[in-house]
Amino acid sequence: MLWILASGRKWTSVSFLSLALIVSASISISCNRDPREPADANPAASGPPGPAAGPAAGAAAAPASTGAAPAPGAAVAPAARPRIVVLGDSLSAGLGLAQAESFPARLQRKIDGASLNFEIVNAGLSGDTSAGGVRRLDWSLDGDVRILILELGANDGLRGLSVAEMTANLSTIIERAQARGIAVLLCGMEAPPNFGASYTREFHAAFPALARKYQLPFVPFLLNGVAGTTDLN
Repeated sequence: MLWILASGRKWTSVSFLSLALIVSASISISCNRDPREPADANPAASGPPGPAAGPAAGAAAAPASTGAAPAPGAAVAPAARPRIVVLGDSLSAGLGLAQAESFPARLQRKIDGASLNFEIVNAGLSGDTSAGGVRRLDWSLDGDVRILILELGANDGLRGLSVAEMTANLSTIIERAQARGIAVLLCGMEAPPNFGASYTREFHAAFPALARKYQLPFVPFLLNGVAGTTDLN
């Protein structure tokens, strides 16, 4: 099934991405439980039981297993929330905007307002290409990541880079994320006409083809309602 989510409203409302996130989150929670567990989540299940540990052997683990209440007045760190990572370029990083006005920050406010227990991680890097996304993917997916919003390709198009290489890079990112049990939301982009009609058509076709191949929720054009609108640029 291919979900195509678009919006005729202003991009600043990011309603189409919010809807896509809710769909992806629902899928992740109800149908695709994350098989990855932290190494220390359940020590008893990590291998066959060994001989009973003496005081010396168990000393290092004792503080975590005593169950003692924190000291009065001690700060208790909030439990980490599952993450939604936005892997992108300047459009995600919010180049030229206040940090609170980047679309990942706006998505966080919408998610919080809907009482959805997710943390948005803005992994946008201005100027990044799809190849750069591959190089920094592993550390970008650190932690309990459930959803990846993949927003890369704009700089490939601006530079006239190979569409075949861009497609291969995006495929690598998608496959690595899915191998970790992470749901992927793909954001499409369009190339400027500078490099000719043939390049523009090939670039345009790459994103829906990836969405079909990997059965991804898909935003056809991230800048729908923004590109070409003077007061939004």
